Amino acid sequence: MNYWTKLSVEFASQRNYLDELYKVYPITPNLRREISKDKEENIRNAFIAGNNIDLVKQLLDLELFPIKDSYVAYLKRDRSSIERNPQTINRIAGNLFQMGFDEIIEKCTEPKETNRQIGPMFKQWVDKGVLGVPVYKNESDFLNCQENCIYNVSDAEMKNFAKRYLGFEREKGIDFIAKFNNKYIIAEAKFLTDFGGHQNAQFDDAVRTMQSDFVNKKVDNEVVSIAIMDGVLFIKGNNKLYTYLMNHPNQIIISSLLLREFLFSI
Repeated sequence: MNYWTKLSVEFASQRNYLDELYKVYPITPNLRREISKDKEENIRNAFIAGNNIDLVKQLLDLELFPIKDSYVAYLKRDRSSIERNPQTINRIAGNLFQMGFDEIIEKCTEPKETNRQIGPMFKQWVDKGVLGVPVYKNESDFLNCQENCIYNVSDAEMKNFAKRYLGFEREKGIDFIAKFNNKYIIAEAKFLTDFGGHQNAQFDDAVRTMQSDFVNKKVDNEVVSIAIMDGVLFIKGNNKLYTYLMNHPNQIIISSLLLREFLFSI
């Protein structure tokens, strides 16, 4: 196991790991989605009138459609298809009328899933200056900085920077780019809340970014790729994630809570 990974495991198993992690990922219960009174009234009128097309159109405008149906995404992206596919609209509308108006509104205003909150939190934490160095939003300022510094912008902007200057070839977004001791550090940041399924895929994404070959880079600086991860992967046991940590001592998979210490050790 890598030294920094081992320290992360020890932190998670011996200290107030979750209490400290809440500073990085302050997960809170989600408020319900909101629908304006006018929009709710339009939905009610279409429902009372039994107007299939209008009901579906009104609901397609919302962030969350009240039923899961494989055809809804297509209808959202091509509104002209509504008029051309009356049987599909009648089928969806039939399910909606079966639900009843109150349940339609209930479903449309469900809170966002907790995991959708997590993405921006790491970058918001970095923006607070907790890593002890300047945080730049301007690409040229970051490129020209002669001291330890961080570039913290959108995933897409960071990916483009990594592609243009660091030889990064993946199409995935990047969560962290820094310059310490004249080396570039690049990583994805993940908070794995459980084992299996989507969470394992998140782990694999971060690992593949860490394993990237940084060829054709335009800077002379060395590029150090790591994975910044937190959560259940640091629980000791006979599971896929912990086994991976044990078997890959050359890969730096580190908790965000030890990131500052790591950066200043480079």
